[in-house]
Order: sequence, then C-alpha cells, then structure tokens
Amino acid sequence: MSYVLCPEIPEPGFSFENCKRNALLESKGFTTPKAIKTGTTIVGIVYKDGVILGADTRATEDTTVADKNCEKIHFLAPNMYCCGAGTAADTEMTTQMVAAQLELHKLYTNREARVATANQLLKQYLFSYQGYIGAALILGGVDIEGPHLHMIYPHGSSVDLPYATMGSGSLAAISVFELGWKPEMGEEEGIQLVRNAIAAGIFNDLGSGSNVDVCIIRKGVVDYRRTYDEANKKGVRQGSYKFPRGATAVLSTKVVDVEEVSVTPVEAERMDVAAF
Repeated sequence: MSYVLCPEIPEPGFSFENCKRNALLESKGFTTPKAIKTGTTIVGIVYKDGVILGADTRATEDTTVADKNCEKIHFLAPNMYCCGAGTAADTEMTTQMVAAQLELHKLYTNREARVATANQLLKQYLFSYQGYIGAALILGGVDIEGPHLHMIYPHGSSVDLPYATMGSGSLAAISVFELGWKPEMGEEEGIQLVRNAIAAGIFNDLGSGSNVDVCIIRKGVVDYRRTYDEANKKGVRQGSYKFPRGATAVLSTKVVDVEEVSVTPVEAERMDVAAF
C-alpha cells in the first residue's frame, strides 16, 4: 500500500518569518528593511447634491517636507475625482492609468463612465499587487445613479460610505465627521465640514500640513478649489534686519597707511594677421 504525503498546512495565526529574516540579515551585517512612513489627510463626504472631497498639500520624505503644495486630488473623469494617500508616485500613476482606461471606455461606449466602473478598475489593479502598491484612495463622483463615495485600501478591498477619511491624519479627521456630518447636508455646510476635517489632520498629524484643497462634484459640474484655505499661514516678519549706521558700538579702531602704487598699462604689439 502506498501513501501520498500531503503538503504541510500552515498553522493559523501570526507569521514571524520576517523576524527570522531580519535577524539573519543583521547577523550578516546588512541593514534590515524598514516600513516606509507616509503622511497625508484625505477625506470625502456625500452631501445633498453630490460629493465633496478634501486633502492637505504636504508631501514628506521621512521627516523632511519635500513639497508644501502637493496636489493629492487626482482627475479620473469629468464626473469623478480620486484622493490619494500613501506613496505619491503610486497614487499618481495608478489614477492616471485608470483615467486613461475610463477615457477609452467612454470613447468606445459613447457614454459617461460610472463611478462603480472606476472603483472596480482600481481595486482589481491594487489587489493584483497584494498591497505592494502603496495607494490608499477615496473615490468620489456623481453618475446617473447619483453620488457615490468609495474608500479603497492598498490591498484591494473597498467599501461604500457616506463619509470617509484615510491617511495618517485620518483619526483626527474622522472625529470631526462623527461629530458634524448629517444626511442631506447643504453645500456650504459640507465644504466647511470638509475644511475642518482636513485642518484637524493638519494640526494633529506631523505628516499633514500646508493648505486645504477641496473638490465639489455635482451632477454635470465640478468645482475644484485648489488652495481653498491656508491652514498654516506663514508668519509675517515684524521687524527689519537693516540697522542704521552707528547702531553697533565700535570697540577699537586701527588705521593702516597703504603706499600708493601707480600702474602704467603697456600696449601690446599689434600683430599683422595678413602676414600669416
């Protein structure tokens, strides 16, 4: 009688293989891989007439502010936009690729793309890379079925919500939404709520900062307000560093006589070019 050995089934629970890998790398003198720290606050809400998206404008490289006015609300189609948190290059290229696919879809069908189509394209693409593309997205738009807001995680899952926050400042922003959001909000009230949520992320998260961008999407109309509010205004210099003569005390003086030397220029001999 012959027996077929079944492959070993992994035990359920946490896997600590990376801990063993890091210990081996350290023992051989290599540097261990470190998680990339990103910082952003992006939000979105559904209001009475559509969707409002918001984002801060600080881009960081570890503890360095690389860009103070980074654009984090990306165009997908005339009726939908997408906020991106995580790795800036990943969010930019992912949204550009899906925007191109939506435009091809529109040219082929001669119809406006639905928000659900963009959601499906984005989450299938991210799922195929198992989270190695660092793009956390908030997708908002209005189509024939009304306003839609989707929160898409880097590993490819998505959820449909009336309000959403993502990024390192999301906890501060979600507290503002939990307190102030309500169904059938007016536009001005919704814009102010989104602004307050982004400001909460800016003032409570070191990875978020600078300005507040807002994008209002209605049926057939998009109002993208770049630099809607300057949450962190740069201070104005109060004084002047140009001091008048005599403001600084002279402790000692020394006069040195310099012998005057006269220099007489010598005219260089002109060479006859024709002779050559």
